[in-house]
Amino acid sequence: MVNGYQIESNSLIESDSEQSPVQVYINPNNAERELLLALYDIDEHTLSSALDPDEVSRAEIGADYIWLIWKRPANYSAKDNFFFNVVSVGLFLMKDRLVVVLPDEIPLVESVGRHAPKLVTVTDVMLAFLYNTTHHYLEHLKVIKWVSRELQKKINTSMENKHLIQMFNLSESLVYYLNAINANNAALAKINTFAQKGNLPTEAVEMLDDIIIENNQCYKQAEVYSTVFSGLMDARGSLVNNNVNTLLKKLTIINVVFMPLNLIAGIGGMSEFSMMTQGIDWRISYAAFFGAMIAIGLLTAHFLTKTGLGSSKPVRVKTKYREPM
Repeated sequence: MVNGYQIESNSLIESDSEQSPVQVYINPNNAERELLLALYDIDEHTLSSALDPDEVSRAEIGADYIWLIWKRPANYSAKDNFFFNVVSVGLFLMKDRLVVVLPDEIPLVESVGRHAPKLVTVTDVMLAFLYNTTHHYLEHLKVIKWVSRELQKKINTSMENKHLIQMFNLSESLVYYLNAINANNAALAKINTFAQKGNLPTEAVEMLDDIIIENNQCYKQAEVYSTVFSGLMDARGSLVNNNVNTLLKKLTIINVVFMPLNLIAGIGGMSEFSMMTQGIDWRISYAAFFGAMIAIGLLTAHFLTKTGLGSSKPVRVKTKYREPM
């Protein structure tokens, strides 16, 4: 799908004209790809990189063009199970034309807070998109922090791996975010070097400086979150294991409580034993039975002790010392 936009009154207005200064290609098909290659002299490799989620951010700069492969947060859906991914975007700035290649439909320019971006040229549109991307990362980091707190509450009482796996997904997402933000920073540094030589207007240079500062702060925040997450993953896994051990301890206590009752009920219901000892006083027969049980228990404990099976101490193996030759 192809959408065209005109810049009017500091905003983007959708236009059907093929000569619109801003052209947005959303998940282009084969025909639209061929059109891109023919009209804007974009090579096949660069176009494929713009739609490859594993491609690293980079900037190719010439005398009258800037080709930028940019990483932005992917649109999240509930089926992702708290995994936040990143996607690639292609931004091709050529004189008075900006071509944007997106993997899915997203707003090209949004107001951040109370400040609306100043859109006069296509360069302003590109910089506004980069600025909005950085704020998307910051918003996603806030969501990740909030989700992690909610998952932590569930892990505190959980005895299964579901919430722990979701926490692993968040931790992995932060690693991808760190890599993407760092790659974006390298591309911004290259564009900034180009801009400092007077190739971009002063207002664009100031906007680019703000984007670099915001991107660095975003990277620092993601780095802190990633460090905290990775440092606490083992502790969270131990917490789930401890919850399971606590449950087993409670079940063991319940079993111990009912074990004597079962034993007494079993002994009292031994009809065969009463039949075999019907000629003997029940006090003597049952006293002998209890005595035999105690003797068997003591013999079993003695056997386990001698063989080392009942000892918690490690078994030491004696070896003979030989002097070196």
